[in-house]
Amino acid sequence: GLAIILVVLWTIPWKGYALWLAARNNHPKWFIALLIVNTFAILEIIYIFAIGRRTAETREGSSSAHSA
Repeated sequence: GLAIILVVLWTIPWKGYALWLAARNNHPKWFIALLIVNTFAILEIIYIFAIGRRTAETREGSSSAHSA
């Protein structure tokens, strides 16, 4: 009982943020994988700190280059 509640409380915020980031970065394959696969937030954390951050930095760099 308590273990399940702790896992859910750990997983939901990571999954929510990773799904939001994947949608924002236009990564539909990542979005679907993150939505379906439950890895106790391991996949979500990898996406947030590796894939999602790299895409966001690339997008911010290209938008500032266009505005110059």
